[in-house]
Amino acid sequence: MGESRRVSLDVAAVRARFTALQRDPVLLDAPGGSQVPDRVIEAIAKYLRESNANVSGPYESSRRTEALEERARTTAARFLGCTPEETVFGPNMTTLSFALSRTAGREFRPGDEILCTRLDHDANVSPWLELAHDRDLTVRFVDINEDTTLDLADLERQLGDRTRIVAFPVASNAVGTLTDVRRIADLAHGAGAIAWADAVHYAPHGPIDVAAFGVDVLICSPYKFFGPHLGIAYGRRDLLESWRPYKVRPAPVEPVGKRFETGTLAYELLAGFVAAVEYVESLGWEDITAWERSLGERFLTGLPPSIRLHGLAGMDGRVPTFAFSVDGVSAEEAAARLGERGFAVWHGNYYALEVMKRLGLEDDGGAVRVGFVHYNTADEVDRLLAELARLE
Repeated sequence: MGESRRVSLDVAAVRARFTALQRDPVLLDAPGGSQVPDRVIEAIAKYLRESNANVSGPYESSRRTEALEERARTTAARFLGCTPEETVFGPNMTTLSFALSRTAGREFRPGDEILCTRLDHDANVSPWLELAHDRDLTVRFVDINEDTTLDLADLERQLGDRTRIVAFPVASNAVGTLTDVRRIADLAHGAGAIAWADAVHYAPHGPIDVAAFGVDVLICSPYKFFGPHLGIAYGRRDLLESWRPYKVRPAPVEPVGKRFETGTLAYELLAGFVAAVEYVESLGWEDITAWERSLGERFLTGLPPSIRLHGLAGMDGRVPTFAFSVDGVSAEEAAARLGERGFAVWHGNYYALEVMKRLGLEDDGGAVRVGFVHYNTADEVDRLLAELARLE
């Protein structure tokens, strides 16, 4: 296990910024959607009260909305490590995935191949399956090792001159495993393929830098990193410029990312997104990641013998999201019993169908999932561990 970093995050002060955390339940459900700080709620309300308008109008509130959109693109660029022109907004990650995959696939030919992984959330699988159905393409799956790390040797074996897309997660939403993003992107590019990353689950746990990652497309969702329900994508500028977008004819073509946005944006949610990123920046990634690592180590060290963990046994190579089974208790029953005792957790497959198949959990109703983020406390981890011991 790697050496823990110094933890200086004032968790009590953090939690005071969330009205949603001033209640009794222990919220360990962030993998399905995090809570939002009050500043995000206030930003959304402020926009609706003071600036609610569409763009392109010759009046004040419309101009304020245009300024907000520009600020949101600048903020997205800062969060993702790209230029504002390379950002795309949409309703959610899944909608953006379907739209952008359909756009990318316009030039694909029958027999072309797409590689997904068995770590993927289905929002980075089904869009390619549907495109394959319509365009007579082939979708293959890169396997995972027994410890749930991605089998890079299998990826290398499957890459070929017909590979057009390598779609993969930065972190698994089911078992928390991280992938070697740069290595995957380099392998994809070596075969002439596009590296297409799903960063939804990773985004609340660490900094994103699409340039350092080397990816061509990356999609994430602010509602997973303390913001509103929204989707954000990065696309490499020259790649976006090469695609013919699905758009209404009068819609602008510049900035290049905007040509892939259909209809009117949810401007109030852009205001909330800006506030969410500014909230994360006010804490800093170093303190966030150090605190989350300490919570994960505390959880793993204290697991009772009745719990069977699925995935990496230490915090190296993972985020603090954990899938597990309880001896003699179904995942559904375990989650229900924890819910009755004040713990919000998930059970099932969490749309990670291939992971559950690979782990042999598909017919067992999946697994229980708990996820820690920076606003969780050591006391919450200890209380959860005590309840897990009582589930035997």
